[in-house]
Amino acid sequence: MNPSSAPSEALGLTPSTDQARGKVPAIELRGVACTFVNAEDSSQRYTAVEQVSLTVADGEFVSVVGPTGCGKSTLLNVAAGLLQPSKGEVRIFGQPLEGINTRAGYMFQSESLMPWRTALQNVMAGLEFRGTPPVEAKEQAEDWLRRVGLGGFGDRYPHQMSGGMRKRTSLAQTLVMDPDIILMDEPFSALDIQTRQLMENEVLELWHSKRKAVLFITHDLDEAIAMSDRVVVLSAGPAARPMGEFAIDIERPRDVAEVKMTPRFMALHKGIWDVLRAEVLKGYQQQLQKAA
Repeated sequence: MNPSSAPSEALGLTPSTDQARGKVPAIELRGVACTFVNAEDSSQRYTAVEQVSLTVADGEFVSVVGPTGCGKSTLLNVAAGLLQPSKGEVRIFGQPLEGINTRAGYMFQSESLMPWRTALQNVMAGLEFRGTPPVEAKEQAEDWLRRVGLGGFGDRYPHQMSGGMRKRTSLAQTLVMDPDIILMDEPFSALDIQTRQLMENEVLELWHSKRKAVLFITHDLDEAIAMSDRVVVLSAGPAARPMGEFAIDIERPRDVAEVKMTPRFMALHKGIWDVLRAEVLKGYQQQLQKAA
């Protein structure tokens, strides 16, 4: 996707370093469109996203924002290989994606923990399915529980943990597999603001140590700017399209609460919101019409 020239020039934005150097992207969507058949009337079809071209460089943190129902999660499912696009092409580290993206870890918005397993057993699950020896799988799972601040809670079942603890367990469950790409679908949207900021900072700290490619879906523009290297804006649906992208040139490491008070953050927020505002209003009106 080419940066939207008007907002980019106004904010003094530049392409990411990896893109400028011409490295092979970790994720590349080329002219992707996704069309679905209406479940109630097979003769009707609707297009969720259309002509989406998007790249995520190796080690880059990219967020996608847009109105409700604009197809953000659809794009994530395409990158995960869970959904085949109707048109276009998906490449992972330069290779066409066929089937499930085995180089990616997916952190879902909804609860993904198995209620009959403890935190430790949940984190071990992927390693066990991969065939990792039990002793090694346990050691790795315990290590990742410690990294996310749950070293003493491995024997807790999901119903015995707070929402933040369950999210930490899900994060460990994803990262223990050491994926080259991390896909995150509004993972903190259900948390209170204090827990959410703690989780955002933990993710940034872990990302900074590993430098994996991240594609992050969120409704929260503040969250997107505070965490990302780039923010991509999608239009309202149906047939959502990219409206522009913005490089976030705020120095790292960042504290998500403190960075929001800086002049550069405020300038970026204003510039991106100027592009996003009309699409959010359009999406809201579409929701009202559906409800009427």
